[in-house]
Amino acid sequence: MKKSGLFSNIKSDAISGIIVFLIALPLCLGIAQASGAPLFAGIVTGIVAGILVGFLSGSQLSVAGPAAGLTAIVLAAITDLGSWDIFLCAVIAAGIIQLILGFAKAGSIANYFPSAVIEGMLAGIGLTIIIKMIPEALGYDGEGHERMVDAEDGFTMDYITSAFNHVEPAAVIISIIGLTLLFLWMTKSFRKLKLVPSGLVVVVIAVLINELLRMNGSSMYLDTIHLVNLPIAGSFSEFIGQFTMPDFSGFSRADVWQTGAVIAVVASIETLLCLEATDKLDPMKRFTPTNRELKAQGIGNIVAGLIGGLPMTSVIVRSSANINAGAKSKLSTIIHGSLLLVCVALIPTVLNLIPKASLAAILIFTGYKLCNPKTIMH
Repeated sequence: MKKSGLFSNIKSDAISGIIVFLIALPLCLGIAQASGAPLFAGIVTGIVAGILVGFLSGSQLSVAGPAAGLTAIVLAAITDLGSWDIFLCAVIAAGIIQLILGFAKAGSIANYFPSAVIEGMLAGIGLTIIIKMIPEALGYDGEGHERMVDAEDGFTMDYITSAFNHVEPAAVIISIIGLTLLFLWMTKSFRKLKLVPSGLVVVVIAVLINELLRMNGSSMYLDTIHLVNLPIAGSFSEFIGQFTMPDFSGFSRADVWQTGAVIAVVASIETLLCLEATDKLDPMKRFTPTNRELKAQGIGNIVAGLIGGLPMTSVIVRSSANINAGAKSKLSTIIHGSLLLVCVALIPTVLNLIPKASLAAILIFTGYKLCNPKTIMH
């Protein structure tokens, strides 16, 4: 008799969960960085998406988390709404709207959007990510993310110009090596290494380069301003205190609900498209109940907003990696979320060694995949 319980394929699910965790970790940090949000927010979303949404979802193989497809929306929304605390209300609003869509049986909503329109939207987002990450790849932090988007005038490119006048050689070297490796990983020559997460390799090499520069006393060494900066808790209560509560007064603002509606629609479409692709890749040809998924994602976004996370969607990069790694059930997704929690709780000092330039390289590559010439021609 065939086993069908959650733990019936624990060996294969544990292995795939570890692999997805290694892929998700740099992406969670990088997407938060590209969104102009606290880096910790990306990890928070990965944890909630992995553990909570993984448990509630009807999909056995899809993996949710912070998505590159929402970065431009989040980046603009944080600036337009005025603060991160207010933006969290929009994340909660998005979750509420997704819950309503789920109960209204709107799981077929993605069928009403032409694929060319969706691909065009994602291509535009990809180009935005690339532009946003250029200064980070050059090692320029300038005056921060707020100069990239102006609440009234939209994109302002002056700090990109400034970035070329404040180049950090080590950041450029790390970015070039990272991008080269990421593109090489797509070639046939590296096919045997497909189960090794290319993003993890880029991050590890970046850390090694910077640590070698530090040990040799080089002036090129990237200091803390150019590295990941996650909060370090000295106790459990301090760790809990790192989670950010929203400013609930934001719910009285119409623009918060408008932003929430935009996030809900885009996130729902991305999720439903990912589910369609994941179901096609599933060796067991299982079908995911789309309305249940909208409810699960809605609850996930509500919880993420309540504790300081980014909005989430199901993500095809992680989902396909999950399938290729041999996952059999959603236990692998739950394991990946649990590992993110353990990692940020126990070893934040290790994560704080990661140069931001390596995350920028990963996000530039992600942006390229969204707006590559084949997609634009299509």
